[in-house]
Amino acid sequence: MRLGVLDVGSNTVHLVAVDAVSGGHPTPMSDWKQSLRLVELLDKKGAIEEKGVRKLTDAVREAADLAGNLKCQEFLAFATSAVRSATNADEVLQHIENETGVKLDVLSGTDEARLTFLAVRRWYGWSAGRITNLDIGGGSLELSTGSDEEPDIARSLDLGAGRLTHEWFDSDPPSKRTVNTLRDFIDAELAIVADEFLAHGEAGLAVGTSKTFRTLARLTGAAPSSAGPYVKRTLTAPGLRQLIAFITRMTAADRAELEGVSPDRSHQIVAGALVAEAAMRALKIEKLEICPWALREGVILRQIDKG
Repeated sequence: MRLGVLDVGSNTVHLVAVDAVSGGHPTPMSDWKQSLRLVELLDKKGAIEEKGVRKLTDAVREAADLAGNLKCQEFLAFATSAVRSATNADEVLQHIENETGVKLDVLSGTDEARLTFLAVRRWYGWSAGRITNLDIGGGSLELSTGSDEEPDIARSLDLGAGRLTHEWFDSDPPSKRTVNTLRDFIDAELAIVADEFLAHGEAGLAVGTSKTFRTLARLTGAAPSSAGPYVKRTLTAPGLRQLIAFITRMTAADRAELEGVSPDRSHQIVAGALVAEAAMRALKIEKLEICPWALREGVILRQIDKG
């Protein structure tokens, strides 16, 4: 069965087509994405602006047409934090369905964390023991921990790299005062869940998923993406702290010149790094392994499991 999966994230609209086979791995045979930065197209009331609705509708239509051309027999379309938190989400979803025929399923933050955890567990297997996973998206931070395929705890906080950049930074580079104030805010938000996670004990393996963590690992010396998915990549707390001291003094344009930083995300890597550092500190994690599988793979694996 050829499965098309459309992920409407807070940064990108991403379509993958997979020849899904029971027991097989969710490697796409086709991969298309478009940068949208939807979380930056929310107005002061939290609604997706008309421009954002138009861009999102066009992107969904293009993805659906491509899925048809690829002869996908099944098409799953879902949205995450930016749409989930939008005050006009229902109207936007109805508009998209009317214009494109695509019904977007809005994942809850908990389901987003659970499905990402499933992908991580399948990648590392049972021998990893208890896994704690962190995933920084454009709109939210997902945290999960557990010893099975279903996590014991799965939480989502509105601490995405794009969201915080949009809401907090009004200069480039951000002022030292803004950085410090944002640090305090992130710490306070994480304190809500940190004790709950720590009560389950130390993880056998701490993992980071998402483009943000891959970029941070690359900036601290991990292998480039061209080295392939099976190369072990890590991010350490000391390396991350050193990186933050460096990139907070740079403009977005200068950060875009760094190897491994895409121009589309150079403006939000500072916020992403602050969230990563705070989350690792709150959960007493000194080193993360970077997993190449995340939410989309979790969605695909769950669908394959259903048969």
